Amino acid sequence: MRRTAGGLIWWVVALAALVLVPRLLGSGSKPRPPAPRVDSPAYYVSEVEEGLGAAVAILVDTSGSMGERVPGDDRPKYRIARQALADVLRATDAFVRRRPDFPVKLAIYGFASSPWVVYPMQPYDADAVGRALERIPGPGGGTAIGSALLEARPALYRAGVFRKYILVITDGQNTVGVAPDRVAQEIFAKSRGTVSISFVAFDTNAAGFAFLREVGGEVLPARDANGLQEALKQIYEGRILAEAVDYGETSSPAAPAKTADR
Repeated sequence: MRRTAGGLIWWVVALAALVLVPRLLGSGSKPRPPAPRVDSPAYYVSEVEEGLGAAVAILVDTSGSMGERVPGDDRPKYRIARQALADVLRATDAFVRRRPDFPVKLAIYGFASSPWVVYPMQPYDADAVGRALERIPGPGGGTAIGSALLEARPALYRAGVFRKYILVITDGQNTVGVAPDRVAQEIFAKSRGTVSISFVAFDTNAAGFAFLREVGGEVLPARDANGLQEALKQIYEGRILAEAVDYGETSSPAAPAKTADR
């Protein structure tokens, strides 16, 4: 028994020496691989090659409150919003004629308790956009603003253009799904601020969307139909199309490292 036990101990010591000694001797000669950076975000990467142009995702609130009316107007808010969008988007026709070298791509989403695609991202077509706006359903359900932002964002990175915009029309705060401030912060960080986010607060307190200032976005108030028309015109014509005219793009903005798509 003593010899057996002694022999077992000897083999254990020998095995430990074989394993540990080389590691100790080689620890100073072989550098350890660098630890992964846990603080680096996974930046968005386009799914296709990008070029000149702008992609705009328009998110339209169709929650139950959009069936209400604003003072001095007999139309429900969702009809006011539909008409205001149709009027403002007509400016794209003149822009495309003036700048045929600068493609404008558009997507339209509706959202209530969940988002859905009304008009998938594609080159602007006036007739098709008009028909799509008529397909937006009547109001009902909650207000999933954050989920709508998540739904729309990937289409911008499949559009094949450098400039990317999200325009949200809503008459209330988020009531279901992920919080919009969290989604906006993620989009801002992972796009390196290249996705522009704008809100129009239609018949609701714009202060509820103050988080947009932290992500380089903006929110404009709109009390009635005229206010909505003016706010949309300021964002779409005064910013999105105006930036496209003024920006002489010949190459891509600084591209982030390809670490992840989502």
